[in-house]
Amino acid sequence: MAKGSQLSQLKAALNQAGLTGPKDTKKRKRAAPLEKDKEKKAAKLEEIQKRLNPFDVKVTKLKHDVGGRRLKGITGKPAQSKQAGIEQRKKTLLKEYEEKNRAGGIVDRRFGENDPTMSLEERMLQRFTKERQRASKGIAFNLEDEDDLTHYGQSLSKLDDFDTVGLGDESDEDETSGQIDRDIVSKTHFGGFGDEEEEEEDDGPARKKSKAEVMAEVMAKSKEHKLRRQMERDQEDNVRHELDTQFAALRELIYAPDPSSSGSNAVPLGTRENAVKALPAEGDPVVTKLLPEGGDYDQHVRELAFDKRSKPKDRTKTEEELALEAKEALEKAERKRRKRMLGLDESDEEEDSGKGRKKRKRGADDLDDDFEEEVAEYDVLGAGLEGAPISEEEDEESSGDEDEEDSSEGDSEQDDDEEDNPGEGSSDEGEDREEGEHEQLVAPSRIVMKKTTGKKPPKQELPFTFPCPENHDEFLEILENVDDRDVPIVIQRIRALYHTSLGADNKFKLQTLATVLIDHVLYVSSPPTPHFSVITSFFPHLLAITNAYPIPVAQHFNAKLSLMHKNLKRGLTRGALDPESKTWPGIPELSLLRIIGLIWPTSDLNHAVVSPTRVLMGAYLGLGRVRSLGDIASGLFLCTLFLQYEALSKRLVPEAVNFLVNTVLHLAPHPYRDASDLPGSFPSPDFRSDSCTPLSMNTKARKSLVIRKAELISLMTADADDEQAKSDLLLLAFHLMGQFADLYKAIDGFIELYEPVVSILNNVETKKLCDGHKTQLSKLVDTLQRLLKFSHQARRPLRLQAHKPIPIPTYIPKFETSNSNYLRRQDPDQEKNQASKLRNQYKQERKGAIRELRKDSRFLAGVEQKKQIEKDRAYNERMRRVFGSIEGERAEEKAMEREKARDKRRAGKK
Repeated sequence: MAKGSQLSQLKAALNQAGLTGPKDTKKRKRAAPLEKDKEKKAAKLEEIQKRLNPFDVKVTKLKHDVGGRRLKGITGKPAQSKQAGIEQRKKTLLKEYEEKNRAGGIVDRRFGENDPTMSLEERMLQRFTKERQRASKGIAFNLEDEDDLTHYGQSLSKLDDFDTVGLGDESDEDETSGQIDRDIVSKTHFGGFGDEEEEEEDDGPARKKSKAEVMAEVMAKSKEHKLRRQMERDQEDNVRHELDTQFAALRELIYAPDPSSSGSNAVPLGTRENAVKALPAEGDPVVTKLLPEGGDYDQHVRELAFDKRSKPKDRTKTEEELALEAKEALEKAERKRRKRMLGLDESDEEEDSGKGRKKRKRGADDLDDDFEEEVAEYDVLGAGLEGAPISEEEDEESSGDEDEEDSSEGDSEQDDDEEDNPGEGSSDEGEDREEGEHEQLVAPSRIVMKKTTGKKPPKQELPFTFPCPENHDEFLEILENVDDRDVPIVIQRIRALYHTSLGADNKFKLQTLATVLIDHVLYVSSPPTPHFSVITSFFPHLLAITNAYPIPVAQHFNAKLSLMHKNLKRGLTRGALDPESKTWPGIPELSLLRIIGLIWPTSDLNHAVVSPTRVLMGAYLGLGRVRSLGDIASGLFLCTLFLQYEALSKRLVPEAVNFLVNTVLHLAPHPYRDASDLPGSFPSPDFRSDSCTPLSMNTKARKSLVIRKAELISLMTADADDEQAKSDLLLLAFHLMGQFADLYKAIDGFIELYEPVVSILNNVETKKLCDGHKTQLSKLVDTLQRLLKFSHQARRPLRLQAHKPIPIPTYIPKFETSNSNYLRRQDPDQEKNQASKLRNQYKQERKGAIRELRKDSRFLAGVEQKKQIEKDRAYNERMRRVFGSIEGERAEEKAMEREKARDKRRAGKK
């Protein structure tokens, strides 16, 4: 390559290629260069350009150049690839950018096309009308029409003198005067617009209608006729459609077979009354043609007329509407019931329609002849009903009476409130209260009054409305003459009358009702005659109210649990072995604990009600001392509750397992004589104690025992000599041991927990047990041994934590046997190798996508910049023209001003 500047190198290259410089004139001249010469010239120019511009080609330097290899990607052309990318983006991305806000597509703007209410015939008719109107607009002013222009029916081309056209009568006086007739001015010119009456009074002949008026009248009549014909056609279509839809009923009527024939094709008659209206007359030829021979047409029509018509259903009502309807229905039924009781005669129709005689209030001059008392109707409805006209004085009197009753009940409720709020009062008072007597969960006076009545009250008609009770005493007054089976009906009606959507205060009343129901659970389950069926009947109502208002109900449950805990502390303070101290829950307390497990979720880690309940039951099992069979029955029921509580969470309750083992030791015969001889480390404080020694089963009475299901009520009141009760308790203990073993078989300490249990059960003297106990005990031992075997097989010995040994630090450099990246990435595990390849491929694709997106954004930014530059240039050009025109006008104005000033000076000089 020649030395020098780029220009000299370009000139030398072009001269050397024969593209420039002197040409040989001796050669034969050609008329025009051939196409082949043009391609050669373009190839030479491209080669020179590549040779002179070394930056168009990018070369990747190889570390180790090995001959004979064909490598891709060593040389590249960044300028050409960049230009190719720009051209590609101009074809694709630029097109999308220019059309991004364009709304394409064809919009159907035909008349009535998007109107679903119009039929196809109506659309076509309207389109034809619009087309004729559009065409008629241009006829009046179309001067290029082939027809001649006319004036009052005469062709203008045949008229020579326009002065005589339409100017009135051709009399000599008018021709000589040369003026327009007065009638023409008054009728057709600005003096017109007279009344139609004056025209009618005119004795002259009627004015001849113009062609435009005649054509307008013809078009109006044509349109009216066409519209009337269209309406008749639509009416016929509707009738035809109705007949088509009712053709099934008509066909069944016409082709109804003989009822006496027992054919398989017999079809019942139609059941639509509308089919009767659509039927033709009896004398119609269609009927005579289609009606079968011997068919009674009138009879078929009469059957269709008296057939039952389908009725539409009511819409789905909201919860508030349903509650209001239920409340109004109950109030109406209660009014009717009260009137029947009082012997009042008033028809239901008058009540429903409201057309009965209105009652007049007492006036000043009344003689009590037509006055009726209003109190009887409203007082019988009960408190809390809407629309009862109770005066403020009556409210105050009733509230005063309630206050007096509340004050009379005084001290007992005040004590309950103080116990429910342990934060009030000093700590000394709390300690004195814990050392006091055992307190009932419900009012004991009510229990005695209700339970001592031996006679069952006579069954009366159940009212439909009840007041919402504010405490348990009011609820007992409501249920005084109500059968146990009707208790859920009473609660349901109270809930319907005081639904939340019917009043602002009903929410608080229902919350109070929930607390009353909890108290009623304790009341119904109290001895001597508990009624658990009543609890089962109204439990769904308590559950529904609890789900609606969980916080106040939970607070009431916690108050009862707190009172039970205080009673336990009082019993322990008095003495755990004292027969009078109540350290075990009774039937009401057990019923409350059972209700808690059914209402609240027992699998939660922490719960506001279940957590203190679980702690309380554990305290009963761990701190209570066994003194009788009733204590064992109470403890076994608590174990059953624990089994139900922990069915999902499977938490370990050691108190339950410990109590079951002690129960077996108390009841079953065994060779152990001292607590130190017992295997394991579980506590047995009552083993061989004075109170537990009489609880052991008598081996002589084993033949008279019966295997049956345990009953809580009988076991809670069983004596120490009741062998059947001991048998039932022992069987229940065996059953619960198996249930707890199945529950805890997956824990790590199952072996340590149940190996002492299995050894104790193996040492039970089975010879002194009845056959049912032997069978149950053998099944339990086999189950526990099998579970222990599985636990031993699944257990692995403890090992130290496995970790990689810490190597000694070395400073020897690491050498790789292969320098190839491909071989370095190879992994013996095929899945890891494929995953590594996918990760690398994903990384490369992600980098490429990011690079392309950046190029796209750079290209679009350049396009927007060019567009903005073009806008600025056009704006500047426009402003320059405006400024130029303004400057020109200003220059002319200044020149004119100078000329005027010059003229003034000249005029002054003269």
